[in-house]
Amino acid sequence: MDSLIFDCDGVLVDSETIAEATLVELLGEWLPDLDADTVLRQALGMTTANILNHLESLSGHRLPPTAVDRVDETIEARLALELRAIDGVAEAIEALTLPLAVVSNSRRQRVLASLSTTGLESRLSAVPIFTADQVAYPKPDPAIYRLAAAELKCAPGNCLVVEDSVSGVTAACAAGMTVIGFIGASHVEPGQERRLMAAGAWRVLEHMHGLASLVDDWRRSRMRATTR
Repeated sequence: MDSLIFDCDGVLVDSETIAEATLVELLGEWLPDLDADTVLRQALGMTTANILNHLESLSGHRLPPTAVDRVDETIEARLALELRAIDGVAEAIEALTLPLAVVSNSRRQRVLASLSTTGLESRLSAVPIFTADQVAYPKPDPAIYRLAAAELKCAPGNCLVVEDSVSGVTAACAAGMTVIGFIGASHVEPGQERRLMAAGAWRVLEHMHGLASLVDDWRRSRMRATTR
């Protein structure tokens, strides 16, 4: 059985710009010796805790003990007001015929709220959702993708993943899955296509209206491989 797995932030919902702007504002207060706007781009796709740990290690200042909770709560408050679905993703989901799942490095509460805010909840109500709080090591570790494959009863080689970050592509590839690198979110900068391909992406997708075609290409290529 084949499965298509979506990341959430930057793939289903256009959240990364909001999250990044919030982090830059808070980190300007907490770690003023860093150019947070620049270093954050290297950490997209990681959990809040891992991003903050990474940035704190580069700074001469220390974060407040409540930093992770404050960042998550501030981002989620903004998402509730500003979040939008990725352009064309609702129509892309409707056109798909294979089983779907969502695998996110965000906590489950945020994923559910994001899908509800953007109206995607109705299209994904029966879809299994796997989040970072279910594993000891989040992306770029492959644990969450291995968990998804096991729970879906789907061999990793039968899973096609849509990811927007190097961290996510790295995780899914390490789990033995094929990955489409998505570069259609508003936070994506020049050069991301190259970075995602270097991390192991099979193809790169610029807009969700091309997703069904890539899914068909993937399934045909695997069918040809099995008939040789």
